Amino acid sequence: MTNRLLSAVIALSLAAPASAWQSQPIEPIPIPPSVDQGVDMVYIDRELSSELRQRHAALEQAGFADYSGAPFDFDESVNPIFTDLRRGLIRYQMEFANLPQFAIPAGPALKPGSEGDRVAMLRERLDLSPGTRFDAALAARVTRYQQVHGLKPDGIAGNSLIASLNLGAQHYEQVLMINMERARRLPAPGETRRYILVDSGSARLFLFDRDRVTDSMKAVVGTAETETPMMAALMRFASVNPYWNVPPELNSKIVAPNVLDQGLGYLTERKYEAFAGWSDKAPQIDPAKIDWQGVKEGRVDVRLRRRPGPGNSMGDIKFMMPNDFGIYLHDTHDKSVFAKDDRWISNGCVRVEDAHRLATWLFGAMPVGRDPDVEERVDLPDPVPVFMTYFTAAATRDGVVFRADPYDRDPAVLARYFGDSAQMAQVSPL
Repeated sequence: MTNRLLSAVIALSLAAPASAWQSQPIEPIPIPPSVDQGVDMVYIDRELSSELRQRHAALEQAGFADYSGAPFDFDESVNPIFTDLRRGLIRYQMEFANLPQFAIPAGPALKPGSEGDRVAMLRERLDLSPGTRFDAALAARVTRYQQVHGLKPDGIAGNSLIASLNLGAQHYEQVLMINMERARRLPAPGETRRYILVDSGSARLFLFDRDRVTDSMKAVVGTAETETPMMAALMRFASVNPYWNVPPELNSKIVAPNVLDQGLGYLTERKYEAFAGWSDKAPQIDPAKIDWQGVKEGRVDVRLRRRPGPGNSMGDIKFMMPNDFGIYLHDTHDKSVFAKDDRWISNGCVRVEDAHRLATWLFGAMPVGRDPDVEERVDLPDPVPVFMTYFTAAATRDGVVFRADPYDRDPAVLARYFGDSAQMAQVSPL
């Protein structure tokens, strides 16, 4: 298997001027459509891309066929997540690949007490003794299958379980393989002393020190419409008491209607400032001179900035890894979002559950600004790499667990690497 896009992505990062990291555009640019977001990352800093290019060249000879065979060792070391996933793949094959592989017709949900031909098919599909009754043994096997395949573990064979079974074990083996490909883009042992891993597949952040996870926390990442990109960049500084530049769509949907309804006091009470453009040097303008009806209708573009304070969506600190896509990590004063299962709700940036804990890990202590009303930059003594990836499967103590694919990236990757290789009988042998 070859990586057709790696050289192009590296060239993209190397083409940037050396001073590009010194500032970040207030209005981000979109991810180039030529950059594959299924496996590879956009490498912002040449230090990261050059190291990966040297290591990846040594791994190019290993293909998907090697992942599923007998245990082996690469000549070059790989990230421990890769190793754990590969062990999980072997365990998955031992538990599920040797089951009878045939499709079960759709129909009513099957549950304890159900009887009939479809129950008999389900029993055979899960390698149980012949029979037509849904008993406790079948419920236990169904529950185990659901736990591994990211389904609600209720022991009931509904439409989602039947659809999953009908994909076949080979489909899930291939999903594991593409997740292994994502993992081998991450630092190998000894390559980076410490780094941050953001996984938008699980909406979590992990802190690595000397190749071990030392801490983790929940995160809020982009929606399916505003995906958090797969990228690698160096975190170079933090902004304490940060300003918040309001996304333009919120100006028309929220701010302008409230100004029209409540008057300019709405802006004053919430510490909003208006600017004539999106550059750092754009002049501040008088809100009274803005056509707010035009802003609401999308005819007038204005940049609004909210000063530090409790209502600021950036919280107390944001962590900057300068890039043209406007992606960074930040605090939030609304902690309720982290109690929810659905944390795919941002505009692409990453909100972290405990920004003070992250800041302490980075700086040794939470930086404190000299003026709570003024944003202040605090440089890191040494830049810390941030790798933003996307896992739809994870290793567990006894195998693997599959997750949802919130950005729907897996189908395109599976089609590109495997085509129509997964074949399963569509009719039960019964």
